[in-house]
Amino acid sequence: KGGCIIRAKFLDRIRAAYSSNPDLASLLVDPSFAADLDKCNAAWRRVVGTAIAQGLPVPAMAASLSYYDSYRRAVLPSSQLVQAQRDFFGAHTYERTDDDKVYHTRWSTDGKSSVI
Repeated sequence: KGGCIIRAKFLDRIRAAYSSNPDLASLLVDPSFAADLDKCNAAWRRVVGTAIAQGLPVPAMAASLSYYDSYRRAVLPSSQLVQAQRDFFGAHTYERTDDDKVYHTRWSTDGKSSVI
């Protein structure tokens, strides 16, 4: 903090997290930060939802909530959508989550999937 204009105690928590685990991938998985986020999760969603319902822009809060949700998922629906789009536009095939086979769907004809 010596040369930093930010002299918040919050920096001490960040330093402590990385001191205890130098290989920490993200503060989201540090036990202390994860507990705080879990505790505030419902309120965070209420604030973002209420703001959106009232037509108030809260881009940073909404984007950070979306990032938090995506970070906690093993499989994202967006990655499945991208695979489907690649198969539709270029017959690039796709993998499903329920087995290890590779598929291609005949999107413009009968819509049936075939194992490749």
